[in-house]
Amino acid sequence: MYLKVKNALISVSNKENLISLLKTLKKFNINIISSGGTYTSIKKLGYQCTEISKYTGFKEMLDGRVKTLHPKIHAGILHDRQNKKHKNEMSKQNFPAIDLIVVNFYPFQKIVTSTKNSNQIIENIDIGGPTMVRAAAKNFKNVTIVTNKNDYGSLIKELESFKGKTTLKYRELMSSKAFGLTAYYDAMIANWFNKKLNIKFPERKTIFGRRLQNLRYGENPHQQSSIYVNDYNDKHLGFNQIQGKELSYNNYNDMFASLEILDSLKKNSGTVIIKHANPCGVSENKVPLNSFKNAYASDPISAFGGVIACNYKIKKKIASEINKNFLEVILAKGFDRESLEIFKKKKNLRVIDISNFKLKNITSIKSFDGSFLIQSKDTIILDKKKLKCVTKLKPNKKELAEIQFAYNICKYVKSNAVVLCNNFSTIGIGAGQPSRLDSCKIAVQKAKKFQSSKIRNSIAASDAFFPFADGIHTLIKAGVKTIVQPGGSIRDQEIINAANKAKIKMFFTGIRHFNH
Repeated sequence: MYLKVKNALISVSNKENLISLLKTLKKFNINIISSGGTYTSIKKLGYQCTEISKYTGFKEMLDGRVKTLHPKIHAGILHDRQNKKHKNEMSKQNFPAIDLIVVNFYPFQKIVTSTKNSNQIIENIDIGGPTMVRAAAKNFKNVTIVTNKNDYGSLIKELESFKGKTTLKYRELMSSKAFGLTAYYDAMIANWFNKKLNIKFPERKTIFGRRLQNLRYGENPHQQSSIYVNDYNDKHLGFNQIQGKELSYNNYNDMFASLEILDSLKKNSGTVIIKHANPCGVSENKVPLNSFKNAYASDPISAFGGVIACNYKIKKKIASEINKNFLEVILAKGFDRESLEIFKKKKNLRVIDISNFKLKNITSIKSFDGSFLIQSKDTIILDKKKLKCVTKLKPNKKELAEIQFAYNICKYVKSNAVVLCNNFSTIGIGAGQPSRLDSCKIAVQKAKKFQSSKIRNSIAASDAFFPFADGIHTLIKAGVKTIVQPGGSIRDQEIINAANKAKIKMFFTGIRHFNH
C-alpha cells in the first residue's frame, strides 16, 4: 500500500543532515510544519515552513513544555484514512492529515553525562517528541515515521523511487525503529531515576542498549551475534583499536574477563592472560617485563590464542617478547611507537588502547530463554587485616600480601576454583570443575608441568570451603605451604587438624566467591 506524502511535521533536536531532506520534500511539493529551533533552522536554510503555533492556532506555553500536544497535531497523525467516521470527524474539525513525522528527542542522554543538575536533566526529558513518535508508529499504515538522521537517506530514496510516496513495508520498518527508540529513551530515564534513588532491583527492570556493531558470529560460526552498549555514553566502550581484525564475540568475552581482573591489580604492573573467559596467567611485578613473563609462564600452552591485558604502557622490549607468541588481542594503557611497529608484523593481531576505559561494576546479568538473573557484581577485595589464621603457624607481612593477591585472583576463576600462586604470580589454576578435588589436582598438575620449582612454599586459594580433607591433602603433598579459603564447612575442624599436622598455614576469609 503506497502512501502519498502531502504534509510533513519536522521537530528535531539534532538538526544535522536536514538540507538534503528538505530538497526532496520541496521537489514533491510536501508542506512542512515545524516548531521552535527546527522552524528557525528550516527558514535559515531557505525553505518554506509553517510554525506549529500558527498551524494549531494555539501558542506554545509553559516554557515550551506544551507546543505539539494539540488535537490538530495528534488527530492529524492518528486518524485512520480508511475509516469513514474518522474522515468525517477530521473534515468537521477541518484538520488536515499529517503523513510524515520526522522527530528526534531532547538530548537527555547527552545531558545526563555532562551534569548532575537534576532540574536540567528533567527539563531534557522529552514529552511531545515521544508522544508524536508513538502515535505515528502506531498508525504506520497511514503515516511514515523517521527518528534518526541516519535514515534520511533511506527516506529520500523511498520518496524518489515512488514519486513522493512511501511503501507499507518501509513504514512498518520505520515504525519498528521508532518503538525501539521510545523504549530505549524511556529505559534510560527509568534507570537514571533508579540510580538517583539508589534502587538496585526495581519492580520492573528495563535494560537499554544501542548496537555498537554486528559481530561476524557468536561463540560458534552458526550463531549470530552483536554487541550493545548499555550506557548513557553509548558511542564506544572506551577502547581504541589501533590495528587488527574486527573483534569477535569470544574476543569481547575474554576481554571483559581480563579487564575485571586487571582492575583489581593496582599496586604494581599487572598482566592478565585469559583463555575462554578463565585466567591462565596473572602477575603483579614492579617491572612490566617481568610481570608479562611471569603471567605467561603460568600456563604457556593455554595462553596460545588468548587475550592479554596490561595496566601499563607497552614498550619495545615487552612488544618483542609478546610477539614471540600467538595471541588474539593485546589490551594495554598505551603503546609506544616502536612497539606498534613490532606488532604491525602480525597484521591480524588486535591491538587495543584501554587508557580511556573505566570499569563501572554496575550489575551482572545472565539470561535464559527470555528470563534473566540480575545481581550486584562481586566487587569485594579481600582485606588482609580481616584474615583469620586458624592454624598454629602464623604468617609474616609479605605472606599476608601474597594471600590477598591469590584470593582476589581466585574470585575471577570459574567455580570450583583453586589457584596456586608464588611471588604475586599464578603458577597453577584449576577452573570450572564440579569437584573441588579435581580443581586441586588440575592446579597442581599445571604447576608441576610449567613451574615445578615454584610449588614448594606456594599459596593456594580456594573460592569456597573444602568439604573434605582430600583436596588439601593433594595441595600439601605437592608442596603448598599456605592455604586460604572461606571456611564454613561442617568439617572445618578436620581440615584445620590436617593443616596443623602437615605444619602449614591456613586462613579463613569468611567470604565465598562462586563464579559460575
